[in-house]
Amino acid sequence: MKSTLAWIAITLWGGWASTTVLAGELPPPPASMEAVADAQLYLELVVNQMNTQRVVPVVQRQGQLFVSASELQAVGIRLPASGPSEVGLDSVPGLHSEYDSQAQRLLLQVPPDWLPEQRIGARSTYPRTEAMSSFGALFNYDLYLNDTDDAGTYLAAWNEVRLFDSWGTLSNTGQYRRSIRDMPDTQLNNGYRRYDTTWRYSDDNRLLTYEAGDVISGALPWTSAVRLGGVQLSRDFGVRPDLVTYPLPQFSGEAAVPSSVDLFINGYKSSSDNLQPGPYTLTNIPFINGAGEAVVVTTDALGRQVSTSVPFYVTSTLLQQGLSDFSVSAGSLRRDYGTKDFSYGPGVTAGSLRYGLTNSLTLESHVEASDALTLGGVGGNLKLGNFGVLNSAVSQSQFDGRSGRQLSLGYQYSTQRYSLSYQRLQRYEDYADLSVVDSQYISLSQRSEQVTLSLNMERFGSLGAGYFDVTAADASRTRLLNLSWSKPLWFNSSLYLSANREVGDSNWAVQAQLVVPFDARGSLSLSAERSQSGGSLQRVNYSRSVPTQGGVGFNLGYARGDGPDYRQADMTWRLQSVQLQAGVYGTSEQQTRWADASGSWVWMDKHVFMANRIDDAFVVVSTQGFPGVGVRYENQWVGDTDKNGHLLVPWSSAYYRGKYEIDPLNLPGNVLTPNVEQRVAVRRGSGYLLEFAVKRVSAASVRLVNAEQRELPLGSAVLNEQNGARAVVGWDGLVYLEDLTAQNTLQVIVPDGAPCRASFALPPQGDQVPLIGPVVCQ
Repeated sequence: MKSTLAWIAITLWGGWASTTVLAGELPPPPASMEAVADAQLYLELVVNQMNTQRVVPVVQRQGQLFVSASELQAVGIRLPASGPSEVGLDSVPGLHSEYDSQAQRLLLQVPPDWLPEQRIGARSTYPRTEAMSSFGALFNYDLYLNDTDDAGTYLAAWNEVRLFDSWGTLSNTGQYRRSIRDMPDTQLNNGYRRYDTTWRYSDDNRLLTYEAGDVISGALPWTSAVRLGGVQLSRDFGVRPDLVTYPLPQFSGEAAVPSSVDLFINGYKSSSDNLQPGPYTLTNIPFINGAGEAVVVTTDALGRQVSTSVPFYVTSTLLQQGLSDFSVSAGSLRRDYGTKDFSYGPGVTAGSLRYGLTNSLTLESHVEASDALTLGGVGGNLKLGNFGVLNSAVSQSQFDGRSGRQLSLGYQYSTQRYSLSYQRLQRYEDYADLSVVDSQYISLSQRSEQVTLSLNMERFGSLGAGYFDVTAADASRTRLLNLSWSKPLWFNSSLYLSANREVGDSNWAVQAQLVVPFDARGSLSLSAERSQSGGSLQRVNYSRSVPTQGGVGFNLGYARGDGPDYRQADMTWRLQSVQLQAGVYGTSEQQTRWADASGSWVWMDKHVFMANRIDDAFVVVSTQGFPGVGVRYENQWVGDTDKNGHLLVPWSSAYYRGKYEIDPLNLPGNVLTPNVEQRVAVRRGSGYLLEFAVKRVSAASVRLVNAEQRELPLGSAVLNEQNGARAVVGWDGLVYLEDLTAQNTLQVIVPDGAPCRASFALPPQGDQVPLIGPVVCQ
């Protein structure tokens, strides 16, 4: 085909130009970047396939794109070096750009480390709730009656009195003992004996606990604790159970495009999260101990997966980097504890400190001082990578002019299959601490050494071994070897074997035990023992534990061996207000009969409540005087409120963010409950009055009619002149009104009609919302 010449005019924005070419030699169509030589564009920004939801101004000059540096920084892109305020995208090494003219998007691809770092997970177990406490008092008691043949009869009454409020808890413990029937050769110390009187206040914001009165000094694994009458200040991580104080492993990586990340710990899926492009760090590690393996799997939008296996080791003996734990106490040593009420010795001071220098090293120090003693020591716990933890400490003492030294060395390693622990404590010369300052009967051992090993053989059971070597202060040495093996059998039954031997003695003490559970009906235990002296003993025991919510439990036992046959039988009856026990044990030659009653009395909100013994915190739920309202704690049924609208929940854990619910189904129809669920944490050793807003309302359903006795039309507007409340007429002319008075007047605006007024009297309030009417609106 013959070619012809063609004139083609190309008109540009802001001017025109013309050129002449052959029709068979037409140039290719201009690319999107070349269509406009110089232009101001507004494009949607996409970074590493992630839509930033931002539209940014882009300048095109001579086929290149320029973007403000501040716009790139606003989406988290960290440029390699500082430059001009306007960045030429083609001039930045490592940055790739593309202009999508059809979708009007600017597509950028940058290295992942240019993007913001992401931290997936939290270091707390659950959201923190500030601990609360209300004014009240608690009385714990435990009455024990013992009657033994040829040994007399006595009554012991242990008790604890607590007074608590927002200023802390003041408690006193003691025991009253009285002989009922004495034997000639028995000497009972009758009367009341005081044990401890302590005031305690915990600040959960600063993680501090203040104590005054009878306290126990803080101690480290290589030091001793003593009883003091004085004051103590200590770090208390127990007031924040939502925190994890020991270091957990962190897994880091980079995502080039939007992806999902799955974390598997020891073969079990732990978490799954979404990732944006950029570097990331996983911190949502389950709270575990010992060695393990983590597998991190990332999956992009196209289904491509990258899997990385990382071994780790976690131990709770370390502190996170920067955390500190301490205890400082001062006072007088307690003397004759349990035999005298007020007996104190010389003044002493003691202090301990632990500090997480790194996530792998925790340093420790301890000091003690009195008129006759000076002691100081340092130590630490070091994580050896993934190969366990090494602990060591050295301390020096000076007591009555004699010096001494103590060395401590240990190692621990644990996995899912086995664990190993070794600990050695060696004392040289005349080493002493506060436990021997005011006692002529206590002396420290010269050396102690122990090795324990446990092995999980899965279907072959679990094996345990232990070696203990102790050299007493008088240089006498005791070495014990212990072996144990247990295995679960059919129908949840289990077999347990153990053997003990004192090294140097050729005889073993052996025990075999078979436990067969019968669900809620109890469990049967059969055992056979052989002592080191060669004596044998066979036991059979059948028992049933007491249900947590209350009920009856029992224990029956019989043993036969070389001596007289041994028998025992006891029963426990747990009620909501008290726990009762009684039993008998002994041989045909001598028997002991006993009975026990324990429980608590609580005084709060001007009322007294009875419950089983309360050792920790508790909550009294109040429904504003409405009885019969059901209460649940952590989704478990507790009971109904009493005639005064109260219910005691005695199972609360201190500082735990517990959930409390009420069931309003049994409430009358004219009672409102705006909130049926609350979460609250209670301070240690105290109680809290948890009030639910339950109130009776003056309400009624009124049937409005016009002068012709026809129901007012649907949607008519109603105004209560007494309280200004507005409502709308529903079907059958009914309108629901609240906050009514004895006499009420309504203004009604009828659609497409004249306004009218209606008046009615409220009948005496009952348990249901009354239906009034018909009321004529005129």
